Amino acid sequence: MYGESVVKYCFDEPAQRRNTNSLKWDVAENELPMWVADMDFKAAPAVIRALENKLKQGIFGYQIVPDEWYNAIIGWGKSRHNIEIKREWLSFCTGVIPAISSAVKRVTNHGDNVVLQTPVYDIFFHSVENAGRHVLENRLGYDGEKYFFDFEDLEKKLADPLTTMMILCNPLNPAGKVPTADELARIGALCKKYGVTVLSDEIHCDLTAPDCAYTPFAAASEECRQISINCVAASKAFNLAGLQSAAVFVADENLRNKVFRGLNSDEVAEPNAFAVDATVAALTEGGDWLDGLREYLFKNRAFAEKFLKENLPQTKLVKAEATYLLWIDCTAVTADAESLCGFIRERTGLYITAGNQYRGNGKTFVRINAACPMQTLKDGLNRFAKGVSEYLKTEKK
Repeated sequence: MYGESVVKYCFDEPAQRRNTNSLKWDVAENELPMWVADMDFKAAPAVIRALENKLKQGIFGYQIVPDEWYNAIIGWGKSRHNIEIKREWLSFCTGVIPAISSAVKRVTNHGDNVVLQTPVYDIFFHSVENAGRHVLENRLGYDGEKYFFDFEDLEKKLADPLTTMMILCNPLNPAGKVPTADELARIGALCKKYGVTVLSDEIHCDLTAPDCAYTPFAAASEECRQISINCVAASKAFNLAGLQSAAVFVADENLRNKVFRGLNSDEVAEPNAFAVDATVAALTEGGDWLDGLREYLFKNRAFAEKFLKENLPQTKLVKAEATYLLWIDCTAVTADAESLCGFIRERTGLYITAGNQYRGNGKTFVRINAACPMQTLKDGLNRFAKGVSEYLKTEKK
């Protein structure tokens, strides 16, 4: 029942992450990091137990990918997202980004175009551009409340003879939009028409609002399934990013052979000693914990929306159905979010992300990670309000 999981699992415990070699928390003592997308919650109890059992073995040699891993991925997809994934479609990978970078190099050619729907996760740009390919931006439409797809522009970009891949973020990061099945099928039909392979990053798929479900791209239509490379992971939803674990599945045999050869050639298809055990535990025993987490995260989102309306009416929290990332419209505050974020960090110690790096219309937005205890969120929002207020006073001088 809604609400029971929040009571069962405590997400209010303050994080103790300073001096732990944490990328996120490697900041000054007076600073509060709310930037990179990992959570300030302990992992699900089932995951901790699995890792403790592994640790007790005391030997951490080379690992295989056992049947339990395949069964966990397949079972989770079927029970949670109503998608049938066959074992032969699957490969282990050390992360979604390594999978994307490898697939770009294997499926496209030097100088090709890759379509990205912006604003979007900035590392996508690196995966494309570092490989000598070109990014074509299909900017998302924005009506002042939420984002939507610009299909007319998308078709123009896909029709370019040098466009060979589209990287889809499903759900979208940072916008928080969950595409509908019809929208995904329409994207699939266009990509099929122009011979474009879709790489769908679905790492945020388990972080939807409690009353919202997402559709896997490969489940939207037969066309979508046959033209797609699909990346999933327990790492974002279960806060396991440091364990370097993801799964790639490809239905089409020819495309699959290219992608899997690339993963192996790039040496990113072998698990570390803890990756498999953590994923299996999360996907077979962690569902109840995840449901509680989702409730807590969207309680945090509701609090943030109310806080901003009452304390910073110059800003607006974009409506979102997924992720724990607050994407805040600061158009009435600044034309350059990078300068705003630098000012806020200097004056208040709050470390957040400027939207400039996500391209699209991101230069007037900021991204705040709200996957933290409510106490931490309140501290962060108070610092944000203080920083914006002082910034506006400075700008008027």
